Order: sequence, then structure tokens, then C-alpha cells
Amino acid sequence: MSAAEIECIDVRKVYRKDRIAIPVLDGLNLRIAAGEFVTLMGPSGSGKSTLLHLIGGLDSPTGGSVRVGDAQLERMSERELTAWRSRHVGFIFQMYHLVPVLTAAQNVELPLLLFKMSAAERRERVATALKIVGLSDRTDHRPNQLSGGQEQRVAIARALVTDPDVILADEPTGDLDARTSEEILTLLNLLNTEFGKTILMVTHDPKAAAHGQRTIHLEKGVLERDEVMPRKTVAAASA
Repeated sequence: MSAAEIECIDVRKVYRKDRIAIPVLDGLNLRIAAGEFVTLMGPSGSGKSTLLHLIGGLDSPTGGSVRVGDAQLERMSERELTAWRSRHVGFIFQMYHLVPVLTAAQNVELPLLLFKMSAAERRERVATALKIVGLSDRTDHRPNQLSGGQEQRVAIARALVTDPDVILADEPTGDLDARTSEEILTLLNLLNTEFGKTILMVTHDPKAAAHGQRTIHLEKGVLERDEVMPRKTVAAASA
């Protein structure tokens, strides 16, 4: 499995509503080393999700540059960004976005349908991803047969199945109880420490932020402070 460095230089993002310019990010500079687990905190409207979307190629900066690995995102066309995202970025959201009529395995397989590979290889990748998140025994279960924590594990397996360089997580535990949140955070730690994935996670929860190596605080689109964290020691992810 692979990882990638992230670098943002003088990144600005301005949205427009009618004739009104709404600045969201204002000259942000940030570097995340390959294989680092960084958490992103700040009040609502501080630009956290916007930054995540820029790094994931879901949006383009108004100014400045965003580099992930060897990819200079602001220079890429929409078509190039779509192809790049599918191979290099895994997204995890607060809402799981699973397809209700598909099984866990079928949901995890969806990103692989964009690639030219045999059905046997797809099955092998899906089985591996579900094993990593501890759901080998839930392969044929549909979302309504799973708990919220299990649904989020399926979503994580789906993010993992293409072997992305970067995992971007936007409030991945925001809809879960404390115990299940801890299990999901333990799993993200596993992906970082055992598989070397570069992870950037948005969270409002200081306890969740303690799982990262660094915590970045945004305030009104500006990087307010960047703290190295005494990383929380966690047990292996629950099956």
C-alpha cells in the first residue's frame, strides 16, 4: 500500500453569491508528510471541509497551489481530476452513503467498477478490504442489517479498496456513540500505522483529534495553530 505527501501553498478559496465575494480560505500554507495522520479542527465555517475538498480534488482553489504526491491539482482538468481521485484518494464521510439495495461487498466493490480488472481481482480486493475493517462475516449483509459502526466500516473498506495514497475523513465519527467512535478511530490508526496511509481527518471532538500525530486549527480560513500531539495509544481494531 502507498502514501503521499500533501502540500498547500498560499491557498485561497473565495465563493461568490450574486456579486458578493465570500472568502473561505485566506493564504493557507500546509504540509503533511507521507504517512502522517493529521486532524483538522475549528469552528463551523472556518474552512475545514473546503480544505478537505481542495486536497481531494473535489473543488479547485481560487489561488495558490495544492499538491498531493506528484499531482499538482490546480493544473488538472475536471476529467483528469476525476481519474486521479478514483485512484489516489479515499473519502470517508459522517453519512455513510451506502447503496441500500447492495450488500456490503457490492458497496465496497463500486469504486473498482471504474477500472479494467477481472471479476476475480475485484472479489479479492473486496475480501481484503472487508477483512481489514473486521467485516469478513458481513459480506452479504445489506446496510439495514448492519449497525451504524458496521456501516461506517463498510464505508472505510470502500475508501480503502482502490489502495489510495490519501484518506480524507470528514467527521467520520460524528454520527456514532462513544464506544463505536473509538472503534472507528482505532481502525483509522491501524490504517495509518500498519498500512502507512496518509490521513487527514476533520473533527470537532478533541478526543478524536488525540488519535492524530498533529492537530491543525483553522479560524476564519487561516491556520491559527499547528500542534504536535502526544499520540493516543490504541488497541487493535475490533472485529
